[in-house]
Amino acid sequence: MNHYETVFILNPVLSDTQIKETVQKFNDYLVSKGAEMISKEDWGLKKLAYPIQKKKSGFYHLFEFKIAGEEIAAFELEFRRDDSIMRYLTVRLDRHAAAWAEKRRERKTAKK
Repeated sequence: MNHYETVFILNPVLSDTQIKETVQKFNDYLVSKGAEMISKEDWGLKKLAYPIQKKKSGFYHLFEFKIAGEEIAAFELEFRRDDSIMRYLTVRLDRHAAAWAEKRRERKTAKK
């Protein structure tokens, strides 16, 4: 199992309920494929660096998970099929990036 991180941007015109349903849909998809969810973060509404689909902002979300590499293509296909997703990026984390992500999570929980 490889360690991955996916950041995706949801359309800003969605309601809170629609956002929660979409995030839950992708979480359920990963779990159904045997992924081990490590972390989920909601970064909230952020201004975009450039307009996407004539929108100037979007709701950012991050998933950190472990899954077999062959499942990533199907996961990204689900992002392309969903109209509420404006952009997404999935990155495989090496051991240094995974260690940094763990430190980031620890700092975040220490602030709470």
